[in-house]
Amino acid sequence: MSNIPPLDLKRQYQAIGADVNAAVLAVLASGAYIGGPNVQSFEQQFATYIGTTDCVGCNSGTDALYLALRAMNIGAGDEVITTPFTFIATAETISAVGATPVFVDIDIATFNLDLRQLATAITPRTRAIMPVHLFGNPVDMTELMSIATAHDLIVIEDCAQATGAQWNGKPVGSIGHFGCFSFFPTKNLGACGDGGAVTLNNPALAADLRMFREHGSRQRYYHEAIGVNSRLDALQAAILQVKLPHLDSWNQHRSTVADRYQELLANVPNIITPQATPGGESAWNQYTIRVVAPAGIEPATYRDRVRASLQEAGVISMIYYPLPLHLQAVYQDLAQPVGSFPVTELVSHQVLSLPMFPELTPDEQQRVVYALKDAIDH
Repeated sequence: MSNIPPLDLKRQYQAIGADVNAAVLAVLASGAYIGGPNVQSFEQQFATYIGTTDCVGCNSGTDALYLALRAMNIGAGDEVITTPFTFIATAETISAVGATPVFVDIDIATFNLDLRQLATAITPRTRAIMPVHLFGNPVDMTELMSIATAHDLIVIEDCAQATGAQWNGKPVGSIGHFGCFSFFPTKNLGACGDGGAVTLNNPALAADLRMFREHGSRQRYYHEAIGVNSRLDALQAAILQVKLPHLDSWNQHRSTVADRYQELLANVPNIITPQATPGGESAWNQYTIRVVAPAGIEPATYRDRVRASLQEAGVISMIYYPLPLHLQAVYQDLAQPVGSFPVTELVSHQVLSLPMFPELTPDEQQRVVYALKDAIDH
């Protein structure tokens, strides 16, 4: 019996491969590989999908965050509030522009920023908040925007895992000042390589973003700022245009998979299923449970034992994220030792992401759950 992977992109390709192939061949035949009509068309389509006036393509979700920070001239001496429970890119970009990441602990139910603690982290040096819609689950953007507005702060939404998620009926990436998206292949809307985009409702700032992504240039060979080379190439834009019309259907299938997991795991001991933020609609990039250790067993030891048992049964799971950002070697200068963010530290020892993709079948989910129950029992 074959393994059940965390994600199977081959199944998606089998369904739309003919259209993807045709789009790629058309780009190759055109000779327009950097910029051009494919990139412009995708930017327009994605802006319409998110509900913003502007979209600026770039080469990754990481650069999307970086470019947004640069566009607001955030740098040395500034602070940006974010979560310690996310991929390094979120904080890395803050550091890359010379600012300081300020971490706030997470809500144990949603894995997102604990907004009850947010205001206490704001100082005179705070310029922005960078909420992460982790695993596709939207942050309470009504409350977050209220806090940001009261303190005159920029909001840069990290939507890398949440393309298609909504808060109170509005797509994430359309609520803050910037929405930053990743098109890494594992995302809900994934390219066949790297890619990213920034969405916003500000044509002047969109022009600045384009300037920064083109070596600080608005006119070829004339440079007004130190920029970067961060372009979404035409091949990836063409592939994304093929995929975008399927995104809502794929996300609905993800939601069905998540609902099925919720039902199958409802009464399994030592398992806490993920909780959506009330008022939000998750894109379910990941389905992440918490594995709660029995008394006397270290949480991470127990979680890792369960994961190993799953793997022996042919179920491949993932851990996002085993070491919080404040405990990473690169951030030891922030002097936030173990105990600084207790909820983050606890869940980093408990989280386990089960196979999640639109084409996952009910039979495969049954296998996952049987293997998980067996692992818990032993």
